[in-house]
Amino acid sequence: MPKGQAHKIAVIAGDGIGHEVVPEGIRVLEKAGRKFGFALQFKNFDWSCEKFAKTGRMMPADGLDQLRKFDAIYLGAVGFPGVPDHVSLWGLLIPIRRNFLQYVNLRPVRLLKGLESPLKGRAPKDIDMVIVRENVEGEYSEIGGRLYAGMDEEAAFQQAVFTRKGCDRVMRYAFELAKKRPKKHITSATKSNGISISMPYWDERFAAMKKRYPGIKADQFLIDIFCAHMVRHPDWFDVIVASNLFGDILSDLAPAVAAGIGIAPGANINPEKKYPSMFEPVHGSAPDIAGKSIANPIGQIWSGAMMLDHLGHPQAGAAIVKAIETVIAETKLRTPDLGGKTKTTEMGKAIADAL
Repeated sequence: MPKGQAHKIAVIAGDGIGHEVVPEGIRVLEKAGRKFGFALQFKNFDWSCEKFAKTGRMMPADGLDQLRKFDAIYLGAVGFPGVPDHVSLWGLLIPIRRNFLQYVNLRPVRLLKGLESPLKGRAPKDIDMVIVRENVEGEYSEIGGRLYAGMDEEAAFQQAVFTRKGCDRVMRYAFELAKKRPKKHITSATKSNGISISMPYWDERFAAMKKRYPGIKADQFLIDIFCAHMVRHPDWFDVIVASNLFGDILSDLAPAVAAGIGIAPGANINPEKKYPSMFEPVHGSAPDIAGKSIANPIGQIWSGAMMLDHLGHPQAGAAIVKAIETVIAETKLRTPDLGGKTKTTEMGKAIADAL
C-alpha cells in the first residue's frame, strides 16, 4: 500500500463478549502497527442483536455497500438470547460471507506450549493443524421451504449445493496451503456412504485435485470416524478440507482437543481480494459470561494476526502469534476458561506488552 496510507478496517463488535474481546484485539493491532510501521484506521459499526431488537434488522439495508469500501472486517461475535440464532446469523454473518465471496473459512488449531490438552499425554508437537472449510455453499443453502405449515402433513425441505467451481477453489486453496507446511499432508472430510449424491461428488473433485499435487499426501475419512480419530489421534492431521457443515463441526471439535475454543482464531477469506475478508474468533458471544470481564481475548487477538497477514504484513502477524505464545509459555496468566483468574483486559495488555 502507498506509504502513509492506512488500512481501513470495519469493526463489528456484535454481541456479548464481542464488546470485551474486540478492544483487546485492537489494542494489540495498534501496537503491532506502531512496531512495524503501518497504520490502521478503524470504524465501528453497532450491528448486533440489540440493533435487531430496535430496528428489526441485524444491519441496515445498505450494510454491505458500507462494508465494501473497507480493506478488512474485524468481527467479535454474533448472537444473543431473545433473537433466534438463525435470525442473527443469516442477518449479518452469512450475507457478508456470501456477498463478498469469502469462500475460504480458515481456522488454525494449535496446542500452545504452557497449555494442557484434555487428551492425556499430548504435547504441542501433536496438535498443529489448519482447517479449510468451504464457506459459501454446501449444506448451508437458502434453497428450501415448508409445505403444509401447521398441519399434520407439515414438511421442511432444504437443498445442499455443491458446485464444481465451489469445490475446486476451496480444495485448491487447501492443497496450496499444504505445500507450504512441513508435513505436506491433506485430509478430506466426507460422508459418501450415507449422503449418496453430494458427498461422492465432493470425493470426485478431491480425487481430481489430488492428481494435480503429486507431492502432497492426501487421504480422506468419513466424518463420523474423522471425529473419533481427531480425539484419539490428533497428530495424524495437518491440513483438513471440508464442506461447510463438516468444516464447521470439526473446527469446534479441534480447538476443544487442543486447549479450548477461547484461543481459536478464524478468517473468512476472499483469496482474490476483490472484496474485503472478515476475521473473527471461533467462539460465540457467550452471553453467560458477558459483562464479567473474564472472556479470553486470545482468539480475537490471533484473528487480528491473521488479518495482518492477509493485508500484507506477515512479520507483524507472526509477531502477534509469538507474543501470545510468550505470554502463555512464560507467565501464569490464564483466563477462567484456561483454569486461571486473569481478566480480559489483563490478558490483552500482557500480549500487547509482549510485542
